[in-house]
Amino acid sequence: MTSTSAKDFFDEWQSNLQSLRDDAPDMARAFGGLHIAAMKEGTLTVREKELIALAIGLAKGCTDCIFLHAEGALKAGASREQVIEATGVAVLMEGGPAFVHLPVVFDALDHLKAE
Repeated sequence: MTSTSAKDFFDEWQSNLQSLRDDAPDMARAFGGLHIAAMKEGTLTVREKELIALAIGLAKGCTDCIFLHAEGALKAGASREQVIEATGVAVLMEGGPAFVHLPVVFDALDHLKAE
């Protein structure tokens, strides 16, 4: 599933997502419901939740998560600077493994800015 660049990821994402839905419909539906419930506006804004999710994705080294939540954060109104600041917290908490994934965040931001 993981693509090496944001452009490749976003070019392939809808097809990959449809494959997930076709191959594992119950899991896809359940995860989709959890995602909707967790990421809706509440005491925390969607922007804050997307920044948290991005930081966790970075700390876990999940490239797909980084791409999707960088996009979500920007769509929810986060600035490039806020995204980078949130990733700094992930690097602080996770250390080296998060640091070496920062170029993935920058690739996502550059790709999404170009769209």
